[in-house]
Amino acid sequence: MNISSLTSFFVGAVWFIVFITFGVVILRASRNQPVRGSGRVLVALILFAVFLTTLNAGLVFIEPQERGVVISAVSPEGYRKEPLEPGLRFIIPFAEQVVRYSIANQTYTMSIAAREGQIEGDDSIAARTEDGQEIYVDASVIYAINPTEVVKVHILWQDRYTRDLVRPLARGIIRDAVSQMRVDEVVSSKRAELVKTLNETMAVKLAENGLILRDFVLRNITFSPEYAASVEQKQIAEQQAQQAKFVVEQKKQEAEQARQVAQGQADAAVIRAKGEAEARLIQAEAEAKALEYIANVIKSNPDILNYQYITKLAPNVQVIMTPSNTPIILPYPGSLQAPATTTPTTPQ
Repeated sequence: MNISSLTSFFVGAVWFIVFITFGVVILRASRNQPVRGSGRVLVALILFAVFLTTLNAGLVFIEPQERGVVISAVSPEGYRKEPLEPGLRFIIPFAEQVVRYSIANQTYTMSIAAREGQIEGDDSIAARTEDGQEIYVDASVIYAINPTEVVKVHILWQDRYTRDLVRPLARGIIRDAVSQMRVDEVVSSKRAELVKTLNETMAVKLAENGLILRDFVLRNITFSPEYAASVEQKQIAEQQAQQAKFVVEQKKQEAEQARQVAQGQADAAVIRAKGEAEARLIQAEAEAKALEYIANVIKSNPDILNYQYITKLAPNVQVIMTPSNTPIILPYPGSLQAPATTTPTTPQ
């Protein structure tokens, strides 16, 4: 309880005593009892109560979060040019009065959600973008009265500054800023730029009217049902395109894998054929060298053929019968020929 409230309570108590004393005096007078002493006490109490009432009317206590605007009947302007600072202050009783203004931060919210803002129901800001799309913006303005310009606020707006200044100013600035951007820019690439523009513009406009902008919060952006449906269809189409692209890439990978497998098989066949060819070449070279070696052996030792011929015959074979038209492959070895005999002649 501050001293102003305390003096008000004390003044009320004195006036209560005055009324009780007055009642007692009237009661004694109605009974023809002496009232001279009681009358003096009553007059003294009345004078004391008037004094306290006058003193109390001149005392004003300003809270730390407040500033006071003095409305003065003795000032040519009708008000004091300087606001009352926090603490116990004195004004001219009955000739001046004080209008108190809070300098604490205040928040004004405009939202599509019911009971979230100062106004019941949908209070979002409908705005149209540069490309003609309608969007709905939820925003909060955090502001305060400039302590040094309380008198200015009182002269311009009184207690209507929230309803008649902050609200319409914020809605108008949002609509103007949104109208200079496309809808995709508002919700994505230029949203930060939009918030910055709103803060700067709002700060200047409020400062011109004695208010300080603490922050401008762009809470939410929603679309019309038609545009929301088109965005959803676009997203579905993009997802389908991504899926198709994925399938194509998958097919490309499968084709590349098959190509690599075929290439590997072809390379393997080439390597295998090359190996077989080299093997045949080596075999042919070996056979040629073997034949050359055999030819050299036979050339140096012709009887080796007879030896080979004999070893291939059965042990008891003395005569070989061959058809008359079969050529003799090899001559009989000389060592195996029968002794020369005279061939008998056929009788004439």
